[in-house]
Amino acid sequence: MPRKVKEIIRDLIRAGFIDRGGKGSHRNFRHPAGVHITISGGTGEDVKPYQEKALSKALQEVKK
Repeated sequence: MPRKVKEIIRDLIRAGFIDRGGKGSHRNFRHPAGVHITISGGTGEDVKPYQEKALSKALQEVKK
């Protein structure tokens, strides 16, 4: 069962990302280290594979 967008948002906030807002269903997150990621979709929607990949990449960059 795929994860939901709200779960990805929760993971980003726990990692220190700040929600910078966005238009429509898009949300822009920025980390103080300069890493940024955009997540689209309603909070109850399933996460797409490319979003999971972008999340993993952003979290790896923060850990460096």
